[in-house]
Amino acid sequence: MNDSFSRQARSVARLAAVQALYQMEVSGAGAEAVIREFSEHRFDRAVPGEGAEEPTLAAADEGFFADLVRGAVTHQREIDGAIARHLASGWRLERIDATVRAMLRAGAYELVHRPDVPTEVAIDEYVELAKSFFEGPEPAFVNGALDAVAQDVRR
Repeated sequence: MNDSFSRQARSVARLAAVQALYQMEVSGAGAEAVIREFSEHRFDRAVPGEGAEEPTLAAADEGFFADLVRGAVTHQREIDGAIARHLASGWRLERIDATVRAMLRAGAYELVHRPDVPTEVAIDEYVELAKSFFEGPEPAFVNGALDAVAQDVRR
C-alpha cells in the first residue's frame, strides 16, 4: 500500500470514527455493534465531497477505525478529563456539540494512546474534519483543545 493511499485510508477512518462515535452517543449503541455495522454496511458508500473521484468509506483503514472507536470508548473517562481541563471556566464537555465532542474524543485518544501518530497529523486531521462540518469557530476550537491535550501528554 503506498504512503498516499495509507494516509487517505487513515483520514477516511477518522471521519468514519467520528461518525461512529456520534452515532453511538445519539443512539446508545455499543462500540462493537457500531464497528460491525460500519464494516458490514458503511464501508462501501461514497463520502460527500468535491471532485469527480470521491473517496469511499471502502478506502478506510478498518483496523485503525476500529481502534479509534474502541479506544475512545475504553478510555473515555481519561480522555474526557484531558479535554475538560482545557475548557473555558463554566463549560462542560456535555455543552459542546456532539459532533465536535466526537472529534475531540477521537483526536485525544490518538494523542494519548497512539504515539505512532505524529502530533501535528492528529491535530491537523481533526481540524480539517471540523472545517468540513462547520464554518464557524469550531475548527479553531478543535485545534486549541487538541493542541492543549498534546501539550499535556506529549512533552
